[in-house]
Amino acid sequence: MAEPSKVIHVRNVGHEISENDLRQLFQPFGVITKLVMLRAKNQALLQMQDVPSAISALQFYANVQPSIRGRNVYVQFSSHQELTTMDQNQGREDEPNRILLVTIHHMLYPITVDVLHQVFSPHGYVEKIVTFQKSAGHWKMMEDCSLILANFLCFCKFIFIFSIFVYSTVNFIMYLQNCVGFQALIQYQSRQSAVTARSTLQGRNIYDGCCQLDIQFSNLDELQVNYNNDRSRDFTNPNLPTEQKGRSSQPGYGDAGSMYGVQGSGAGGYSQMANAAAIAAAFGGGLPPGITGTNDRCTILVANLNPDRIDEDKLFNLFSIYGNIVRIKLLRNKPDHALIQMGDGFQAELAVHFLKGAMLFGKRLEVNFSKHPNITQGAETHEYVNSNLNRFNRNAAKNYRYCCSPTKMIHLSTLPQDITEEDIVSLVEEHGTIVNSKVFEMNGKKQALVQFETEEQATEALVCKHASPLSGSVIRISFSQLQNI
Repeated sequence: MAEPSKVIHVRNVGHEISENDLRQLFQPFGVITKLVMLRAKNQALLQMQDVPSAISALQFYANVQPSIRGRNVYVQFSSHQELTTMDQNQGREDEPNRILLVTIHHMLYPITVDVLHQVFSPHGYVEKIVTFQKSAGHWKMMEDCSLILANFLCFCKFIFIFSIFVYSTVNFIMYLQNCVGFQALIQYQSRQSAVTARSTLQGRNIYDGCCQLDIQFSNLDELQVNYNNDRSRDFTNPNLPTEQKGRSSQPGYGDAGSMYGVQGSGAGGYSQMANAAAIAAAFGGGLPPGITGTNDRCTILVANLNPDRIDEDKLFNLFSIYGNIVRIKLLRNKPDHALIQMGDGFQAELAVHFLKGAMLFGKRLEVNFSKHPNITQGAETHEYVNSNLNRFNRNAAKNYRYCCSPTKMIHLSTLPQDITEEDIVSLVEEHGTIVNSKVFEMNGKKQALVQFETEEQATEALVCKHASPLSGSVIRISFSQLQNI
């Protein structure tokens, strides 16, 4: 192992991994002062505020394999003691240009010229956009794609379960898109606009959990656009003809957009794939062990509750970790029973799988699917379908990644900027013995980790304090899968 350094070298950093993903991996150990993504090498350099923080991180990950988006990454001390300006320039072209070469990774939704213009135009006047497919360049990849397609067709021949069919199709499209590669050239009016756009958008996602931008400066001087359509556009010349079946206007570029059966579907078309896409993005193409993905029952029956301490809002706080909540009903004739209607069958399956047998308020929960397809609205039901506290209205892929059984560690976010560790401890200490706690900052926002002595204590703190107000903020709490702080 290299000499201890505050600079950490991370290997096997795939294109689906963003800067924010790496920050989340190391933020619990201290302040991150610099981060360099070496995309060409699938590596990254990350500088902590001091050497002890880096040592703590590497000691922890010596016993726990770090994984991001289903990919194992490998960490060690860097030979650099400090990241210099030269180091920070390793992952980018040296000469800025007004034309950007954009590669889109982990692409689940169709990307058109209009989508790209909406993303890049806030940073300056966009003159031209050309999109195209980059050939994989290896017959082996094409053979792999053909083999997967053959297996997929055989699979569908014998199994006619629609949800599995949709899920498998999404995964195959994701694989095929990674083999081919979607790219675009974007020409700004000024070089400074291109520099600003690259600095702001590099590593960001167009949609939550997918369509990640990898941006470099192009070495071209001028884009030539012959047609204005979904694949190319000259915003300085709106009178160009539209070509429905032509090639991209740049010589040597392949057909743009030919992979997609639906062109320019708009937001309505995306919503039909949103849940399947979010699931695929969150779980890296494979469901957690024990999850089938085929359940279509949305209502859950929860038994053995503590009737003296439970209410609808506390049940909402717990079950909303696994999906959106439509409504909840406590049963009058069985005070220790409740019905919970989830947003869809997959979310209900996650809740049943991860919460069956969990301890809450001294009781071991019995969580099963109900015989009722839904809960009838009435005076005894609490409605949550329009609640802005439902976690899966936005960032669905991100929230699916956080689904797990209750742990001893809770993660608190959307905290006031002036929050202290003492404030956090004071907030949750009534719910159990606190082993450790930590307040840290990520992307300019305060967050915290609190480790309890037992899973039950952490669960109680979550159900009682999630969505509670604090100094003008509404606190969000989830279970953390970290073993230690």
